[in-house]
Amino acid sequence: MFFRNDKNCRQLAKAERAAFLIDGEAYFSAIAEACEKARYAIYIIGWDVDSRIRLRRNEGDEQDGFADFLKRLANENPELNIYILEWDFAMFYSLERETWPLLYLNWEIHERIHFVLDEQHPVGASHHQKIVVIDDSLAFVGGLDLTNSRWDTSEHAPQHPERYDNGKTYNPFHDVQMMVDGKVAAVLGEMARMRWEQATGDQLSAVDGTELDPWPDGFVPDLEQAHVAILRTIPKFNSMPEIREIEKFYLDAIDQAKSSIYIENQYLTSYVVGTALEKSLCKEDGPEILIVLPRNCSGWLEEETMGALRQRLINKLFQADEHERLKICYPAREGLDTEIINVHSKIMVIDDDLMTVGSANLNNRSMGFDTECNLALAAEGQTHVQQAISGFRNRLLAEHLGTTREKVASGLEENEALLATVAALNNNERSLQDLPQIETDTLAEILSVNEIVDPERPVSIDRWLDYFDINSDSRDDEARVKQKAWWFVTVIALMVLLAILWRWSPLGEWLTMDSLAAMADAIRESPMSTPFVLAIYVIGSCLMVPVTVMVLATALSFGPYTGFALAFCGSLLGGLASYLLGRWLGRDVVHKLAGEKVNRLSRKLAHRGWLAVALVRMIPIAPFTIVNMVAGSSDISTRSFLIGTAVGMGPGILAIMLFEGALEHAIREPGWSSVVVSLIVLSLAVLFVFLFKRWLLQKDTEQEQ
Repeated sequence: MFFRNDKNCRQLAKAERAAFLIDGEAYFSAIAEACEKARYAIYIIGWDVDSRIRLRRNEGDEQDGFADFLKRLANENPELNIYILEWDFAMFYSLERETWPLLYLNWEIHERIHFVLDEQHPVGASHHQKIVVIDDSLAFVGGLDLTNSRWDTSEHAPQHPERYDNGKTYNPFHDVQMMVDGKVAAVLGEMARMRWEQATGDQLSAVDGTELDPWPDGFVPDLEQAHVAILRTIPKFNSMPEIREIEKFYLDAIDQAKSSIYIENQYLTSYVVGTALEKSLCKEDGPEILIVLPRNCSGWLEEETMGALRQRLINKLFQADEHERLKICYPAREGLDTEIINVHSKIMVIDDDLMTVGSANLNNRSMGFDTECNLALAAEGQTHVQQAISGFRNRLLAEHLGTTREKVASGLEENEALLATVAALNNNERSLQDLPQIETDTLAEILSVNEIVDPERPVSIDRWLDYFDINSDSRDDEARVKQKAWWFVTVIALMVLLAILWRWSPLGEWLTMDSLAAMADAIRESPMSTPFVLAIYVIGSCLMVPVTVMVLATALSFGPYTGFALAFCGSLLGGLASYLLGRWLGRDVVHKLAGEKVNRLSRKLAHRGWLAVALVRMIPIAPFTIVNMVAGSSDISTRSFLIGTAVGMGPGILAIMLFEGALEHAIREPGWSSVVVSLIVLSLAVLFVFLFKRWLLQKDTEQEQ
């Protein structure tokens, strides 16, 4: 038995029928027809739901917006309740989703349409599931949200008159959803109600849909009478334990593969899945691996972050491919030119025996940080399940290659190899082309990006607070002092290593003081240098750019004297900007973002005034921007905030400027004497900051008494 409850799946449940809905046209039309048959309850769980999208787009179809469509259903059926649960998304995504006022107003259209933003997740995580359940008798799970820029036909034509949303056209879009009924739909309905209760505290009653049949007409099942596994990723949050069933499924399935592994995914950055694929490629008689990805990540930011991580993993896989069993490609179509087919699907097929469809990307987030849901099948020797699994893979290959599933099946039988079949069926009109290789960034940069954009587990602000002892009852216990001492020694060692590299490695040939000074001069000599630098501080502080990085850059560009003035003024202006942002957002929004311990900090800021602000500047308990926003959302006055920021930031900025002067001397005249001088200056600067912090702590204790 492949599936094991609470290991690589939540549970197995029977589906009377199952169908694979490939691309948005099939999914949206199936949703429209099924919802029209709903009698009691529709649950919509999504990363994003757009009230304006059109489900039906063929000529002659009603093309109401989604909100109006649901309102019509509620008006026609007085027993029907519709529950929409959308991820309470990060501000980062606000430009590609409905604006806040429109979001709420568009859903406040009927008393039996209930719309909630789900904020119950770790800081930085998202609810990424895409589930729709109708009367506990029919359910949809996959990679498609009911939102904009998702609808497309399987032709993925370069231009399509209906491929536009909210007045904007978009590139061809490829994704997959799975439709199931029977017991598995009832279990998914139970999961939807649990999510609703976690988000709202309200318990919804189950509905009895055993006598109902909302299966949409015209959709022929791909499989009947089969057990379907439900897989989840749920991060540890509050009292909820961590669940990594999807990750375990991928590892078990890849390890079991004999002849072929077929993957389609939006991303390819998961360390554990990448390691499993690498191990498979190293086997003497392992399976062929065909991975279909989008040619580019969406937008320059994703390309520079997730794209770099993807390329790093791809490089590792090709290095392991000594037996030439790997092809990583993208779907190409004649006439697309610079545009791409946006591969958004999240599927894997192993031989003819295993498959999964769902919301989980092959990145670290989907394996342990975001909330995900997949469905999966294991043939276990059942011929009708094997035929459904192989037929599903062949349909996908036929779409990408512009042919029929029968020709794909015939090619696989003739060649007895997946990659040879793809090579034989590639053509000028539609094909699977090798993914272009790009150079990756430095290891240090990639590692930092990995922690920021693709974390494996939740990293909460509370953990940062614990490390830096804010609101702790025992600041000075021996273990903590030793730990901080080790960190100090590590920093010193890294500085010595850097000096050695500058002196005796090729680094010194290009990272010279002259080259750095030339860059600094270009900035310094500009007549707009002062307003430009101050603007960077304001914008950077609102975008959570580390203030220390901005101060260091200022020191390098302007030297210790002008640099101190600019960094000091810039820090005050940047702090004020994000303080006002926190005041504008309001207490509820900021405190939800920050966590309980930062909320306790907020109360202390309001109670102690400038002294508390100065203290948190000396003890970096959380990102500069977060502290500013928390202060803005508290009752602390602008005057106290600015005084505390000036007192708390001044010594640290001064220490950085002093060390910059010594470091500049060490770079200009490398040698052991310069290194020693730099270390002495650094030690004195750290000592100065430490003593000043102790003085502030003493003042805080006296005020507390």
